[in-house]
Amino acid sequence: MLKLTRKTEYALIALRHLRLVDLDEVVSAKDIAARYNIPQSLLAKALQKLSRQDYIEPIQGPKGGYRLKVKLDMVTLTQFFELMEGPLGLMDCYFDSNCELIDSCNIRAPINQLNDSMRTMFDNMTLNDVTN
Repeated sequence: MLKLTRKTEYALIALRHLRLVDLDEVVSAKDIAARYNIPQSLLAKALQKLSRQDYIEPIQGPKGGYRLKVKLDMVTLTQFFELMEGPLGLMDCYFDSNCELIDSCNIRAPINQLNDSMRTMFDNMTLNDVTN
């Protein structure tokens, strides 16, 4: 089953929240966590990752927090999911050919077609589509 981790879910929640506030408004991890009833420690890890990749800007100080830095319509879901989760594929052989069964596997071609279709769908969607 294709499933996003909690860290990715929390990152999406945070991005949507930051998208809905004024561009100059700074929002703390504590405020986002309280607003959506999510663990602040996991949210903080997601926000750190987004900050390291320049999706959001960290603001230091007593009134610090985060604000959106990237235009969400410029980031595809494929880019975002791979940032948060790693290579996007239903099976490891899609991005790693070290599988012992690769020469005799009878489902590799159809699974690769599914992967290609999934990637195309996510390539044609942006973070703006999910956070709108």
